[in-house]
Amino acid sequence: MKALCWHGRNDIRCDTVPDPVIEDARDVIIKVTSCAICGSDLHLMDGLMPTMESGDVLGHEFMGEVVEVGQGFTKFKKGDRIVVPFNINCGACRQCKLGNFSVCERSNRNAEMAAAQFGYPTAGLFGYSHLTGGYAGGQAEYVRVPMADVAPMKVPDGMDDESVLFLTDILPTGWQGAEHCEIQGGETIAVWGAGPVGIFAIQSARIMGAERIIAVETVPERIALAKKAGATDVIDFMNEDVFERIKEITKGQGADGVIDCVGMEASAGHGGLTGLLSTVQEKLTATERPYALAEAIKAVRPCGIVSVPGVYGGPIPVNMGSIVQKGLTLKSGQTHVKRYLETLTKLIQEGKIDMTSLITHRSKDLAEGPDLYKAFRDKMDGCVKVVFHL
Repeated sequence: MKALCWHGRNDIRCDTVPDPVIEDARDVIIKVTSCAICGSDLHLMDGLMPTMESGDVLGHEFMGEVVEVGQGFTKFKKGDRIVVPFNINCGACRQCKLGNFSVCERSNRNAEMAAAQFGYPTAGLFGYSHLTGGYAGGQAEYVRVPMADVAPMKVPDGMDDESVLFLTDILPTGWQGAEHCEIQGGETIAVWGAGPVGIFAIQSARIMGAERIIAVETVPERIALAKKAGATDVIDFMNEDVFERIKEITKGQGADGVIDCVGMEASAGHGGLTGLLSTVQEKLTATERPYALAEAIKAVRPCGIVSVPGVYGGPIPVNMGSIVQKGLTLKSGQTHVKRYLETLTKLIQEGKIDMTSLITHRSKDLAEGPDLYKAFRDKMDGCVKVVFHL
């Protein structure tokens, strides 16, 4: 089968790789019908994430048709269309039972590696390094989905792929980022980065009742999408002082909640796969300066909330003095996708979330993937979101 594979920094190829096979009774194999390139995939492309190996199949935003199931598997049958969350969940461990699906204790095949870096295991993820289990990703014609009886969801009748594809990651990620701000109604929320996750964070904050939503962005196409999504104010960080503008907009009060949808900068970086901590420490002065996070911490009001859905791989300099002295609450984490599927599916069906405006590039051929990765990274041709329909 065809698949997009990582072969080193800035080296993404469309390879022919073996078809997946059933390995466990809880597995299903799907024929991918749609998949997408995520902003966090660019961290892999740019060599910011260690433990990648040449030939690893990329992609964690995908869905498709079930073509094979494990022995005795009953949740899905052949022909069912399913959405597959990017994290893999056992459904039985303490964290899964608590609804903390992104830190499932049993799905990461390299749990000891993750625990060595973070203290405890984190969930297995599709297509996102051996630190998260080394699972083949979904930018491929077929995918093995382990533990498929827990997280994946059957697509409701009448919903096409583009209506539900982003339930795999970026919609629930934006939703969780807004939810962390504890919006009750009437708040001012500032969102750094109007990429795909930022766009969904803006829409989510609007649905939750935020009165003013400030988007911090500089790319014209993304600014237009932010306004369409519900941003009441836009700050072009290349031409304006973000902190001073937020003070002006809020009449000196500061934002009630701030959302960092930027995370690691994916526009620079160097190789080096010698271990997460050493890799990140080597890059701090060059590629992982937390500009967005630092600005967000400064701009949020005293006793406000800092929400960080943006991906960070390791230690970064953070102004703990500001967090402590201002009494801030910081919330983050990989997204507990399964927790939100039912709620978000209903909102999509009710027409309350725009799922397609951010899609700027569509392709029917994975062979175009390497060029589309570059276009997405370099924001060429107005590229905001790439979707493959296979």
